[in-house]
Amino acid sequence: MSDTAPVIRIQGGSAHIVRDAWRLVRSAAEWDGSPDAVLPLELAMAQTERARAAGRIGVWLGPKDSPACAAELFDVVSLIGVDFPKFTDGRGYSTAMLLRTRHGWRGELRAFGDVLQDQLFAMRRVGFDSFALRADRDPVAALGAFAPFSHVYQGSADEPLPLFRRTASCT
Repeated sequence: MSDTAPVIRIQGGSAHIVRDAWRLVRSAAEWDGSPDAVLPLELAMAQTERARAAGRIGVWLGPKDSPACAAELFDVVSLIGVDFPKFTDGRGYSTAMLLRTRHGWRGELRAFGDVLQDQLFAMRRVGFDSFALRADRDPVAALGAFAPFSHVYQGSADEPLPLFRRTASCT
């Protein structure tokens, strides 16, 4: 997430490469109160009024952060980011699913960090709708990751009903 890094965003049901102005902030010392900053959850909670005054602001959650705490900031933030420090760390999938289903987040939900093309389809299923790929990955090549399957069997955040419930006919 930076002024120049491309982001993949789902818009109108399809994936597009976009550039946006969101800046990832890792500490309080990095944030001057300007808008378009994605703040760590702890910082945003400690400086809620300053964040509200900034206008367009985001918050990001690490693997140990509680989605329930982020829910307290829904009226303040425009974007929620979920950090994947290692591609093998799957806690962000649960965070996304909880934000979408239990806590009702309807705004932009972005995966960032060690995000790879192979993960995008599953990330979309649990509720992510934007993705900041790892810097060494090609976003154009990654666009194909969203359509490898014609049907999905399991229910998830993007389609709550499992396939057998969607195709069952009443007689």
